[in-house]
Amino acid sequence: MDKLDEREPGTESPKVTAPALAAQFFLIPLAVVAVTALFYLGFRTLLTDERTAQEYLTEIRLGGANRRWPAAYELSRLMADPEIEKTNPSLVTGLIEAFEESTDDDPMVRRYLALALGRVNVPASPKVIDALIKALDDTDSETQINVIWALGSLQAESAVAGLEQLYKSSDSGIRKMVVYALGAIPAGSNTSVLETALADVANDVRWNAAVALARHGRAEGLSVIREMLDREYLTQSVEANVQADVDTDPVGEVMISGLQAAAVLQESSLRGRVEEISLSDRSMRVRQAALDALKVLGDKASGLRLEVPEAGVIIANSNWRICSARQEGSING
Repeated sequence: MDKLDEREPGTESPKVTAPALAAQFFLIPLAVVAVTALFYLGFRTLLTDERTAQEYLTEIRLGGANRRWPAAYELSRLMADPEIEKTNPSLVTGLIEAFEESTDDDPMVRRYLALALGRVNVPASPKVIDALIKALDDTDSETQINVIWALGSLQAESAVAGLEQLYKSSDSGIRKMVVYALGAIPAGSNTSVLETALADVANDVRWNAAVALARHGRAEGLSVIREMLDREYLTQSVEANVQADVDTDPVGEVMISGLQAAAVLQESSLRGRVEEISLSDRSMRVRQAALDALKVLGDKASGLRLEVPEAGVIIANSNWRICSARQEGSING
């Protein structure tokens, strides 16, 4: 019996040690991973905001002061998706009412609501355009800029007269957006403001005026477009607050707009300069824009046309920016 009870030390049966090894090397790490995943999903649930457009609109109208402008911002982003409006038939009416109610409200709420209205599907409701036109004399200049952009985005012909009056503003940001909008609205093709703006004291107003005229097929801004194709000149003229962690080329953006304008006008006198840019400019994006322009300039007889993008406003010497198809965001102060 004593022999039966004797065991060699450290010689336990595999049947006894296997479950312990499985728990040590498989089950415990699996449990740790599972717990970590649960924490991650929990935090994601807390941080992810999946509210509907209608819920954002309710938040804008009834929420607290610190919650309303973020809701307006999110709604302005959502409105970039045409499906949002289709699936919410009453949304536009609610947007108009919220915008009209925001007259004496937090300016940031009103700014973002103007952006949202500017993204209403075309043809826009006349009520949307009427509400925006009434806001052209808003006391907040950033709201005015957003409203002007919205009217340009909606191609609101009835806004042309009001926009022309705003060109008299001492704020170069407002003047810049006015000429952009007049370039985007077909009825702005005959306005004298665009030609006047070619002599504006602000360089970027002049550049926007030249591009706007080109969009209407007018070549009065040709000398300004030539300036826009000269990187050395632009380097001395463009001032921009460039963030250290963002790869930006404000001069290149101006040049690309100038190249697009030259192509739209099919201006053969600029071909040599465009060819030079396509071969030697330091920016690959600018070179590609030059190559695209050359395709049009080299095929003038075929009638091929290049359209200037709707969001072709040129930004320089300014602390605000416009949301476009190339850039998510908003017009900020």
